[in-house]
Amino acid sequence: MNLYRKLFLFSSIILVSFQVSAAKTPSLEEMWQLIQQQQKTLEAQKAEIARLKQAARQNEEKIEATTVALEETENTYGKAAEWFNKTSIGAYGEMHYNNLDNKTKGLDDKKELDLHRFVMFLDHEFSDDLRFYSELEVEHSSSGDGENGEVAVEQAYIEYDLNDNHTAKAGMILMPFGILNETHEPTTFYGTERNVIETNIIPTTWNEGGIGLSSHFENGLSTDIYVTSGLYLKESKNFKIRKGRQGVSNAYADSLAYTGRIKYTAIPGLELSLTGMYQDDYNQDRTASSDSLTGYETHAVYSIDKFKVIALYANWSLDGDAAKALGADKQDGWYIEPSYKFTEKLGVFARYNEWDNTAGGNGDSKYKQTDFGLNYWLDEGVVLKADYQNQSAPNGENEYDGFNLGLGYQF
Repeated sequence: MNLYRKLFLFSSIILVSFQVSAAKTPSLEEMWQLIQQQQKTLEAQKAEIARLKQAARQNEEKIEATTVALEETENTYGKAAEWFNKTSIGAYGEMHYNNLDNKTKGLDDKKELDLHRFVMFLDHEFSDDLRFYSELEVEHSSSGDGENGEVAVEQAYIEYDLNDNHTAKAGMILMPFGILNETHEPTTFYGTERNVIETNIIPTTWNEGGIGLSSHFENGLSTDIYVTSGLYLKESKNFKIRKGRQGVSNAYADSLAYTGRIKYTAIPGLELSLTGMYQDDYNQDRTASSDSLTGYETHAVYSIDKFKVIALYANWSLDGDAAKALGADKQDGWYIEPSYKFTEKLGVFARYNEWDNTAGGNGDSKYKQTDFGLNYWLDEGVVLKADYQNQSAPNGENEYDGFNLGLGYQF
């Protein structure tokens, strides 16, 4: 019998002795039963203590596991929150109603309602110096066999700040030509449709795959130098610059393009810009001849109080006998656009345009168009548009007069 049991038995005997002194002396059998009951009570207490210790250990394990899970969850959600804070999603789009009469006999009028563009942005900031930008566009609301529209990536590139003044970019980038090519959201310009010069002569939206370096200086000068995939112009498409875009889709890159821009913005309200481009073979080595092209664009934007005026000129020169035979060896266009914003919500404009995609020929091939109308901004990101156009076209070509209505948004 171990010491613990001896002490218990001794205590029990003393207790029994006290009970004996107060009552009738119990028999040995009664004493033994009493001792057995005390033993059972002790065993039950020991078992309960053991159970409570085991429960405590399990609770400690659960608390520890919960703490670890909370730490992991906080880490996971912390990373997700950090990703979310550095990623931005946006969109812009525009719907147009065109009610245009074709003044040329026998040719169709243009009376259409069209969800012209639906574009989604997805941008991400990897660090203070490294960023990603992209746009995915659906044109004319649907795409596929027999449909009017298409789905296309407008831009997708990485931008890296080399220092405070110089930024490099690589990927699918918008060309630094004109005004609308880089900033073409519908809330930023007048008119339901993009102006005809920055559609037919400068092919907005024009993207290429390549690399670029942008530099900004304290004297108000900035420069851009790009080396990109080039245009692919064909006789079957009348050597039109707009139709020479390859969209960075298995694009021929036998002949790269070299583009440079210089911009001056030191005077408040004034922007002056000049862009030039050279490509040594717009046939992309697909013909026996190697025909080069050069192009340039210059524009001025001046704003004073509520008044603003834009003037832009663009020109292309193409080598090659085939282009010359069509008169497409010279292509140019210009426009001037004054506007006045009465309030933050209401503005009016007028625009005069001239352009010619076969200016190298001897015949009359020049288009002219006058536009005027208004923009009403319901909000900084939502605009209603209404304008009237009057067009003069070469003999036998489509010549549209009428009005356009538009709804545009951006966020």
